[in-house]
Amino acid sequence: MKQSTQKITPLFDYVLIKPLEADEKTPSGILLPESAKEKPQSGQVMAVGPGANDDKGNPIKMQVKVGQKVMYKKWGGNEVKVNLEEWLLVEQKDILAIVE
Repeated sequence: MKQSTQKITPLFDYVLIKPLEADEKTPSGILLPESAKEKPQSGQVMAVGPGANDDKGNPIKMQVKVGQKVMYKKWGGNEVKVNLEEWLLVEQKDILAIVE
């Protein structure tokens, strides 16, 4: 069954990220086989949850917006299939930076 991004709405402080493609070759020009490519650590924000609450019930504002490019923890998030692609659902705390 095919999923579309309109049907995936992150809950709490989760963020749906489309990972950027892994490098195809090294800086010196050597082509990398699929098994040697590093797992991407950056991607584009495709959807954002409404946010979470702290221990006292106060809302925690989401820091990222749809369309932004972000860097996230290397092994963070949960993989989900979107239109036959592997995307990630990542907690906001696992996003390290916004890339401009």
